[in-house]
Amino acid sequence: QVQLLESGGGLVQPGGSLRLSCAAPGFTLDPYAIGWFRQAPGKEREGVSCISSRGSRSKYVDSVKGRFTISRDNANHTVYLQMNSLKSEDTAVYYCAADWEPYSAFCTTDPARGRYDYWGQGTQVTVQV
Repeated sequence: QVQLLESGGGLVQPGGSLRLSCAAPGFTLDPYAIGWFRQAPGKEREGVSCISSRGSRSKYVDSVKGRFTISRDNANHTVYLQMNSLKSEDTAVYYCAADWEPYSAFCTTDPARGRYDYWGQGTQVTVQV
């Protein structure tokens, strides 16, 4: 059972930055594609970004392209989501999830297409003045 832990959320003003981390203490994330998802109050969960297990491919939802960057450090079993130029509409609980895709360039921000069997507990990101 892979346990994912998100961290790095908080309160930030519009235009500010945050870096979210997704770690799996005691487990290696190497065989997993990792996705970042978010859910705002009253809205459905939305796929934000993903990165393949090999780190060779990443994807972003249109609303965050050019502002968010996903990366992974397999040596330290951590995946990051750098969020710049934050907007109020980015306010949500952010979750990371792991999809078993070893040695693959595949990742998806659509949880229905991936096998996101493991999810973290989420970290709150609030963007407001």
